[in-house]
Amino acid sequence: MKNFGKWVVKMRIPILIISLLLLIPSFFGYVGTRVNYDILSYLPKDIETMVGQDILVEEFGTGAFSMFMVEGMKPKETAALKQRIETVEHVEKVIWYDTAMDISVPAKLLPEELYDAFNSGDCTLMVIIFNETTSADSTMEAIEEIRGIAGKSCFLSGMSAVVTDTKNLSEREAPVYVCIAVLLTCIVLSLAMDSYLVSFVFLISIGMAIVYNLGSNIIFGEISYITKALSAVLQLGVTMDYSIFLWHSYQEQQGICKGKKEAMAGAIGETLSSVVGSSITTVAGFIALCFMSFTLGMDLGLVMAKGVVLGVAACVTVLPSLILVLDKPLEKTKHKALLPDMDHIGRFVTGHFAVFAVLFVILLAPALYGYRNAKVYYNLDETLPKDLESIVANAKLEEKFDMNATHMLLVGADLPAKDVKHMSDDMKKVPGISWILGLNAIKGAALPEEMVPDELKDALSNDNWQLLLIGSKYKVASDQVNAQCDALDKICKSYDQKGMLVGEAPCTKDLIRITDKDFKTVSIVSIGVIFIIIMLVFRSISLPVILVAVIEGAIFVNMGIPFYTGTAIPFIASVVIGTIQLGATVDYAILMTTRYRRERSAGAGKKEAVDIACQTSAKSIVVSALTFFAATFGVGLYSNIDMISSLCTLMARGAIISMFSVIFILPSMFMIFDQLIMMSSMGGKMKEKKVEDLEGGII
Repeated sequence: MKNFGKWVVKMRIPILIISLLLLIPSFFGYVGTRVNYDILSYLPKDIETMVGQDILVEEFGTGAFSMFMVEGMKPKETAALKQRIETVEHVEKVIWYDTAMDISVPAKLLPEELYDAFNSGDCTLMVIIFNETTSADSTMEAIEEIRGIAGKSCFLSGMSAVVTDTKNLSEREAPVYVCIAVLLTCIVLSLAMDSYLVSFVFLISIGMAIVYNLGSNIIFGEISYITKALSAVLQLGVTMDYSIFLWHSYQEQQGICKGKKEAMAGAIGETLSSVVGSSITTVAGFIALCFMSFTLGMDLGLVMAKGVVLGVAACVTVLPSLILVLDKPLEKTKHKALLPDMDHIGRFVTGHFAVFAVLFVILLAPALYGYRNAKVYYNLDETLPKDLESIVANAKLEEKFDMNATHMLLVGADLPAKDVKHMSDDMKKVPGISWILGLNAIKGAALPEEMVPDELKDALSNDNWQLLLIGSKYKVASDQVNAQCDALDKICKSYDQKGMLVGEAPCTKDLIRITDKDFKTVSIVSIGVIFIIIMLVFRSISLPVILVAVIEGAIFVNMGIPFYTGTAIPFIASVVIGTIQLGATVDYAILMTTRYRRERSAGAGKKEAVDIACQTSAKSIVVSALTFFAATFGVGLYSNIDMISSLCTLMARGAIISMFSVIFILPSMFMIFDQLIMMSSMGGKMKEKKVEDLEGGII
């Protein structure tokens, strides 16, 4: 390791030149990586709703559709607007009154149910069908063009419109997230470190690693907007402690070595051996997300695991090179760290360990109850700003037409017309159904089959399938619409076993079912992997149980708070926050445990060992936790996308809760279970040597 350190010191200038040059392809990789704004697209491809979506695209050219409401226009003006919308690229079809018959024909000739479904007072509805998927770039471009054509009295609703607005909002806010995180992190580091300039040096090094990570995402083809928004902030918060360790190690080595170059070589070797081991737990936490069948977990997990690895690489190459090159400015900007020393905290903890242990037990029950009963939301558009065009349109649609969701039903083309009619009649009896639009709803005594325009026939049927559109009064992700989807699917299967109900509401229902199972899987995997890593490194049965229990307790407290504050959290929060908080803050526990075990192995009594462990680790843990807090808290306050805001707020609060847990609760557990730890751990010099391999994630 020290030889590697000597090589880095010797090659510091070439390393900096190469690292700067690597920013160029990274930038193009970043620009070339597509961003996916449709959360539902991460559902497994083999479930019925996703198979149905593929059929719609392949056989009907219907990747997505939107309800377009026109208010206060005369029929001729509406017809002219429809014609203009039909010319927009990637608009496959527009279904309106004149699709079935000429506007000169009295509307009374339409079935009353059909007329009422698409007309309300001076408002009328069109169905705009796109030839690409909901979140395709071409669909979003078409949405923007339609909005440019339409006037203020027109409202475009639907998932594609929501996705478009989410994209625009996210692209505006993402750069601000980084600025806020950088600014607040600089403030924390300037107060906590002994040099004003060193915080900027840290951020330059980590910033390069972040750019490398974002640029290398091109190998995945695309990433989710959640991953894009969170990855930079998370990478900053998670990998900052590696930089802090290198700096402190460098200062310590200067008191031992002859010159600064030799000191840096020693610091790099020490940092590399310590940080690589420590980062394994963090990487393992993120890799656990890859076990989700809802592949948004894999998207975030792979990007963040890669980010941690690149962060470690930058910490032992780019950062040492920067520190040596900027040696004189760093010396000139040195000052006394404003963060107070914590020399007496160990004595305080060992003197009151029983109180902290009892407090932990008392908090655990309500925390666990809150964690299991916190209100979770799945309908992502409900938490977006109310002034977004798509949200205004959705509200208008509900107000004027009492419509909140639209389902699409695929049944076989060979299903007899009489069965389709009976099935439709049965479905109309399901609570919350507003209307059902299919060829049989349009045909009737007033409009025989031979008079149905080919355009309408092509939109609603082909050689293999018939398509019916079903209007629902219930909101997506509500218990009512989920029960409605179950009832519709049951009726459909009774007439046609291969029939499929698809659309936003059925997909969201699958999302609820799948993620509930995923969360349990990921929790078990992340805890199990980290448990095994800690057990192998410390060669102890009891220590991983104690460490994981304390951190899981902190996670329960963090995730239980929303229940008592009445705050709804995004559905993915429990697994993402649990994994991140476990993977990122287990370093704190490892640092504390390492020092405790070293002191016990050296012959110190349990009280003295815990005292020293607290005293030497507390300040490092506080600095690291405050850095993580700073990197996420500001983003949580600023973001108008509630999923981003909620996740960042939970991460920020989780860092502080974990900090207190490791500083006060974990040492108390050592005091109580010291004898058990010594009996269930392989002690001696061999044990101590292994522990050193993982030491130092935060110092």
